[in-house]
Amino acid sequence: MPATISRIHKRDTIKSVLIVIPSIILIGIFVYGFIGNTIYTSLTDWGTKAGLALHPVKHFIGLSNYKSLFTGFIHGRFRQDLVNMVFYSIFLLTGTLLLGFFLAVLLDRSVKYEGFFRTVFLYPMSLSFIVTGTIWRWLLAPSGGVNLIPKLFGLPKSNFLWISNRQAVLIFNWQNIITILLVPFALIMIYLLIRNILKRNRNKVITYSILSLLSFLYIFVLKNILPPILPFKELHGFKLATIGIIIAAIWQYSGYTMALYLAGLRGLPASIREASKIDGATEFQYYIKIAIPNIRPITLSAVIILSHISLKMFDLIYAMAGADNINTGHPSINMYLTTFRANQFAMGAAMAVILFIIAALFIIPYMLHSHRERQGK
Repeated sequence: MPATISRIHKRDTIKSVLIVIPSIILIGIFVYGFIGNTIYTSLTDWGTKAGLALHPVKHFIGLSNYKSLFTGFIHGRFRQDLVNMVFYSIFLLTGTLLLGFFLAVLLDRSVKYEGFFRTVFLYPMSLSFIVTGTIWRWLLAPSGGVNLIPKLFGLPKSNFLWISNRQAVLIFNWQNIITILLVPFALIMIYLLIRNILKRNRNKVITYSILSLLSFLYIFVLKNILPPILPFKELHGFKLATIGIIIAAIWQYSGYTMALYLAGLRGLPASIREASKIDGATEFQYYIKIAIPNIRPITLSAVIILSHISLKMFDLIYAMAGADNINTGHPSINMYLTTFRANQFAMGAAMAVILFIIAALFIIPYMLHSHRERQGK
């Protein structure tokens, strides 16, 4: 009997492996193979001589394309697009999480016609970015739409340029970009250092101490010794033209975060709410001090997914502002123009790899965190 069970187990294992092998091969070729080919292309000069030739001439040039993107004179637009992408991500995350949680709290109170309101809030998520972009392009037109609302109250029509404004705020010099990035990184390292000192975790204390010292070493010493990133002053900032894009994106995805938070709030035991009321907690205190900490995994999932979406806003920006609007630019738009309009395939591949790395910075830590949680259980 044990021998028979062993043979059945081996046969099932072989069948399982044979079923999985085709998927592994296809994913290896069409996902990781193409990623590897894109990385290799980004390290060549394909496009500088003969872009669309039948047998294009390509030479390996290493990291020259990446150096040009971050320090080259002609790629200032790409650097502004990176800045735009950061602001897109920050405001999309902040707006959708806050508005989504607010809507979830309203529905969690068992309002009348809850099903109707839930459907209304979720409906924008069912639309494609192209449809959303077209609708909001009409609404944010300079001579109509939202700008006509003040006239309903007897006020002059607004003339704000929602998606074509050329003004910028929060302006900074690209020469200081490393310092700007290292300051919050150093503060986080100090926080983690203090936290692990209190926990007496010696290995992590050493790691965070080294990272903190290296950060402050650059900020206060190396910054003044090393050569500048650019030989000229280059200003970037938050373009006001991106406000219209941000509003449309928040409108579309706030319903998604509402659904996530509502499911999390409804999943909390009723005894927790009752116990908080007995202890004298108000509704506000219940949601802030009890509900939010208990649905932290949902917030983490929403942050990861929305961060990934903010890196793929190509269609929304294209529909609302067009590809040539430098004030609402995004690295994905720039990658499209560079690759398929300018035929600079290697430079476009380098932009794609940069976006891939940025996306991995969000996805990989989330996957590691989820894996540790599963291992802990």
